[in-house]
Amino acid sequence: MLSRPATETQITHGGRLWLYVLAGLTLLFLILPSLLVIPLSFSDSRYLAFPPPGWSTRWYEAYFDAIEWRDATAMSFTAATLTMVISTALGTLAAYGMHTSRSRFTQLAYATFMLPLIIPGILIAIGIFLLYAHLGLNNTLTGIVLAHSVMAIPLVVILVASSFKSYDMNQEMVARSLGASRPWAFLTVTLPQIKTSVISAALLAFITSLDEVVISLFIAGGDKATLTRRMFNALRDEIDPTIAAISTLLILISILLLGLTQLLQRPPNQQPTPGNEPSPRQSAKA
Repeated sequence: MLSRPATETQITHGGRLWLYVLAGLTLLFLILPSLLVIPLSFSDSRYLAFPPPGWSTRWYEAYFDAIEWRDATAMSFTAATLTMVISTALGTLAAYGMHTSRSRFTQLAYATFMLPLIIPGILIAIGIFLLYAHLGLNNTLTGIVLAHSVMAIPLVVILVASSFKSYDMNQEMVARSLGASRPWAFLTVTLPQIKTSVISAALLAFITSLDEVVISLFIAGGDKATLTRRMFNALRDEIDPTIAAISTLLILISILLLGLTQLLQRPPNQQPTPGNEPSPRQSAKA
């Protein structure tokens, strides 16, 4: 570590100290509310109190023993899995179509896909609720999956579209010139090279559905209530540390999936091909 700059324009770590402190405080501000939930989930008190007066795993046992919580969890994971499959397939095809299109409306189509990220979620929830009231899709698994897919597809489009920017479409064109159909060329040539972004997009779509609460409050009820919907109802009726235990589990799942996404996004280590190894003189210069 340099104690002073080697050149007039170089900034040392000491010169960046204020930036490190600011970044650390910002990170602490963002994650501290979530971290406080974890010790609360191990409290032996019947009510949420910080710091906990004692330690116990009773609220995790209460969660796993309650049939209503288990049913809601199963519904959430089922909806999240189906949402992941649908939104990943549609979002990937949409990103591929916009990347290969020469239409002047491509940018307009991309902006349209981004609307669910721009429009307030409460407005989308109300609109979906009114539409489902006419279609009979309220309180159904199909309705939940379709609504969650609306929120997840834009994320898939963003991630997959970014991977196409570094992909050479000439590779697919070569495959097609050799007789492969366009779908087969996409599946065998293009998709294997963007699979990392597709998998990352799928994981984010799963998390989006699993954590979604606003739309679920309007369209998921009865025996089709999701976990987040049931948590909201429990908070309204009586606050106990069971909510903290469930929140802790959801936080851990989200962290694991996001961590896996970051690992997949890391570029692989470039191994030198035979004949291209650096010579001893090049290594010495390096």
